[in-house]
Amino acid sequence: MYIISKQFHFSASHQLLNLPDEHPCARLHGHNYIVEIELQSESLNHYGFVRDYNDLDALKQFIDDTLDHRHLNDVLGHDDTTAEHLAKFIFDWAKPQWQEVSAVRVSETPKTWASYQPTQKTVL
Repeated sequence: MYIISKQFHFSASHQLLNLPDEHPCARLHGHNYIVEIELQSESLNHYGFVRDYNDLDALKQFIDDTLDHRHLNDVLGHDDTTAEHLAKFIFDWAKPQWQEVSAVRVSETPKTWASYQPTQKTVL
């Protein structure tokens, strides 16, 4: 299996309103997010790539237009704006663009990451 990944960066605010009031993440705050998209394939294309990294410029444009310097509660339309939900939101946008997309990871801080990867269905 060949695997590639590429990182993108953006800044945004959010509030996790389902948390208790005393939780720090219930307050309005922001992060400098890192998004990492992973693509995998059993074979390479005729150029020797899983996918040309330049093809992923559309994800940068989506992030810049949709997420960068936005309030994520407004963008996602709900108050569960965790990194986990954000990873799935980005995955759901990216998968129809590139069939090789296998996972999306989102970091809010240098020490934390959340991933979304659909479960593999086993055929018996």
